[in-house]
Amino acid sequence: MKEAALLKQTVKALMQGQLRAAQDPHRPAWHLAPSVGLLNDPNGFIQFDGDFHLFYQWNPLACAHGAKFWGHWRSADLVHWQHEPIALVPSEEYESHGCYSGSAVDNDGVLTLIYTGNVKFAEGRTAWQCLATLEEDGSCRKLGPVLALPEGYSGHVRDPKVWRHDDGQWYMVLGAQNLAGEGKVLLLRSGDLHSWQLLGEIAGSQLNGLGDFGYMWECPDLFRLGNHDILITCPQGLAPQPKRWLNTFQSGYFIGELDYQHARFPHGEFHELDLGFEFYAPQTTASSDGRRLLFGWMGIPDGDEFYQPTLAYGWIHQMTCPRELTLEQGSLRQRPARELQQLRRSPLTLQGAAQQLEPLDISSAELLIQPEGVLTLHFADALRLSWDGKELQLSRRNPRSGVEEHRYWHGSLARLHIFCDRSSIEIFINDGEAVMSSRYFPTVTPQLRLEGETNVRLHYWRLEAGMIV
Repeated sequence: MKEAALLKQTVKALMQGQLRAAQDPHRPAWHLAPSVGLLNDPNGFIQFDGDFHLFYQWNPLACAHGAKFWGHWRSADLVHWQHEPIALVPSEEYESHGCYSGSAVDNDGVLTLIYTGNVKFAEGRTAWQCLATLEEDGSCRKLGPVLALPEGYSGHVRDPKVWRHDDGQWYMVLGAQNLAGEGKVLLLRSGDLHSWQLLGEIAGSQLNGLGDFGYMWECPDLFRLGNHDILITCPQGLAPQPKRWLNTFQSGYFIGELDYQHARFPHGEFHELDLGFEFYAPQTTASSDGRRLLFGWMGIPDGDEFYQPTLAYGWIHQMTCPRELTLEQGSLRQRPARELQQLRRSPLTLQGAAQQLEPLDISSAELLIQPEGVLTLHFADALRLSWDGKELQLSRRNPRSGVEEHRYWHGSLARLHIFCDRSSIEIFINDGEAVMSSRYFPTVTPQLRLEGETNVRLHYWRLEAGMIV
């Protein structure tokens, strides 16, 4: 009965809000965004039976972090997507305050979801790790909880990421907080996805030489890339440092080697995945052609998100573009998925002194820029990227305070690969050596204006719409 009532409310929200949301000039042309309401974490990203499936945290009833549903998109090519039936509705007692984040696996031909059922009560909260299966008609059948709250941890245990290892067993990494308020990543094992054994803590505060490193580690994702294991996670509670860790919460990775037998993960230092203003909760999957692909949420929890102007149109947040991951020279590189080239139209090549080049329409565009010296890029006079020969600085006015804020990258700059989509920018530096992802909200049709006397070679494409609504 509760599920039927929630679905009726969702249909009403869609019928009343979809047209208004579609009229927002800041609504993306080809990035994935919610029809109405609030979107956050990508969930259940998988290629299954030839198609890509991307589930997502969604509150269709308000632009607020309430009891989350799972929405569902499907695509054959990572570019053109279609809506599928709502996957999960928080209708059961074990998920009364939200179907929180999780992952998807191919369980012998059955697409199976593993997610966190969030429950809050007067004295605190608890969490259940739950299963559901995707049916032929696109609906999901809930199988209920398979893992209760582990002993020794607070109610903040969530975001299971599951994979099948070479030994035929299922493994799970799970974000957690212990009773001392320290963030951890747990490793668990199962033979059937139903009965799970806790093997131990493989990363977190006070482990692997880290010392104090945050009070909660969200959205862990562990996978093999090249000859190493990569742990992606989102530690909450890291203090800002000069020119790094400047967002409310961080998202980054460790390179190491997972010892499956002894549940140990000796690893190197923490590296931020994205140096822009909005990036969090990424999730990866393996494609059938052997690539490791990633989507991230272009948002930050508990930041300044509710000062974004899209709220006036009844929606908020979007995903990043899909990215390909490689491990090169001891660091993770991110490149825009090659499938995005399908969106290219109207190619243009320009060369000359930066300040003499004509402004370019960047409502929906892709750019490759090779500067030879000091350069500043002005995006609709709402976002600025400056290169002084040693440091890239991305600048904008904070949407809440109006005070100018900055993000940074240091290195030797050879190339910028930039994707623009009405109210978002993704800047890939030096063929994926670093990325800066940000939202911005122009008050006029966005144009790119270049400033500087340096010579610049620039390739430009207009990008067509990619979402099927």
